[in-house]
Amino acid sequence: MSILKTRGLSRNDRQAEIEGSIRELVRRENTAIQEAPGMREQATDDLASLVHRVSGESTREIDYLIEGLKGLRKKLDDDGRRVQREIAEYTSLSQSVIQLTKIVSEGMTHVKTVPDAPNIGGEAHSPADLRFEEEA
Repeated sequence: MSILKTRGLSRNDRQAEIEGSIRELVRRENTAIQEAPGMREQATDDLASLVHRVSGESTREIDYLIEGLKGLRKKLDDDGRRVQREIAEYTSLSQSVIQLTKIVSEGMTHVKTVPDAPNIGGEAHSPADLRFEEEA
């Protein structure tokens, strides 16, 4: 079967021809392996080596990803504990501010106004006015 034949065929025909070619190749290789016992062992060793290389690379990549995820998990746990600690500190500070505000507001209700103290809205005397009153 040549490439020239496949150009005139439809897609389904080309696919069937390719599958047929693959089957024929597998049959020939299988026959060659069965005829030569030493080739079978070599093919098995080559296949085992290939699988070991591919699986070794995949295993290393998975290990790398696992280590990355462990690092992220540790960071997430540390950040979570820090946020909880800061929330507890903020809650404590808020409670202290509320208590202090209550104490100040209760203390302000007991403060009496002094009757002879100058009124804020009243007349203010400047130092020059006071000297003028003393001279008179």
